[in-house]
Amino acid sequence: MAHSSAFASSVLCLFVALPFPAPAAPPALPAAPAEDQFTPLFNGKDLSGWVNVNGAPNTFTARDGMIVSTGVPTGVMRTERMYENFILELEWRHLKAGGNAGVFVWSDPLTAPGVPFARAIEVQVLDGRDSESYTSHGDVFSIHGAKMKPDRPHPEGWERCLPSERRARPSPEWNHYRITARDGTLKLEVNGKEVSGASECRPRKGYLCLEAEGSECHFRNIRLRDLPPSGAKPEETAEEAQGFRPLYTGLDLSGWKAGEDQVKEWKPRDWMLECAGQSPLEWERELRDFILICDWRAGGEDKPAGVALVRLRGSDKAEFPFSGSAGEDAAKPGEWNRTVITLRGDRLTLVLNGKTVIGGKTIEGLPVKGPLALLGRGGKVRFANLYLRELQ
Repeated sequence: MAHSSAFASSVLCLFVALPFPAPAAPPALPAAPAEDQFTPLFNGKDLSGWVNVNGAPNTFTARDGMIVSTGVPTGVMRTERMYENFILELEWRHLKAGGNAGVFVWSDPLTAPGVPFARAIEVQVLDGRDSESYTSHGDVFSIHGAKMKPDRPHPEGWERCLPSERRARPSPEWNHYRITARDGTLKLEVNGKEVSGASECRPRKGYLCLEAEGSECHFRNIRLRDLPPSGAKPEETAEEAQGFRPLYTGLDLSGWKAGEDQVKEWKPRDWMLECAGQSPLEWERELRDFILICDWRAGGEDKPAGVALVRLRGSDKAEFPFSGSAGEDAAKPGEWNRTVITLRGDRLTLVLNGKTVIGGKTIEGLPVKGPLALLGRGGKVRFANLYLRELQ
């Protein structure tokens, strides 16, 4: 009996010591966005990380922990890098009633032909101008070739989402925007509540821009949290920056050799530069090889049509109409045209509105370097979106 009792006790102890299976752990919940996952896009001191696209040197400046936009000339400043999926937060205010500005999402690095803005999805930053077609409370819309599907149909069929309610505060109060961009879908929260958005956005990867459009606007507390990329295809991605820099400030003839005749005949008209004379306007530096982008418009608005010309390396042998050779051009009379000129050594390529009209032409006797000049002949000519990239 003693032996049997001991054996039973051992079995009982062994049974008690065996652990019961632990219950399965519940599935992990998605982690809440952590505040420390946001990275400032503005350091509060200078414009490191930002690139002037087509404005004057002082259009955007850093002051008192803010990015301050004068609003002139009309144009944009962009980030140095592209973004695909992200959450962007910022605060903004207008200093005067009726002010206009914007935040561009998934933008190209340069302005679109004939306009001072880039192809992008725009988040409106507007004060005090509401109608049935647009509002000051967080409209989202496509511009200059971008595409999107508004969360709600627009009353006039535009690619524009009007906000579900009006939450923006009037000038000079601050407003808070939270923009969530993921897989081509964009959602906008205004002062803490989602009010507008879009899907099927194209592009869905690109640069971020702040817009200047006529009046002083302040931005602060600009920060971004990267979200995992989903692999935007090339056709869903904005153009990549290639090192172009603007040649025109939109305010004056800075950088150009402006004598008495040039000051008289060449007039800055915000983002456009108007020529109403015969005097050439030369860039201050001599150039060797380069790519030049120039938008131009001859005539229009009941004005007699002139001819827009470019002179390369200061040589009369290399003076060409921006439309290329007669009979081969694809120019649009009275409308904006875009010409891209590539000069390598003594060979010239000219592309007009996407069509090559001069392909690798050899220019005999062309100097190794010299000034670039713009000219107008026979009537009013306007130039815009002047960009240069020097080649090695």
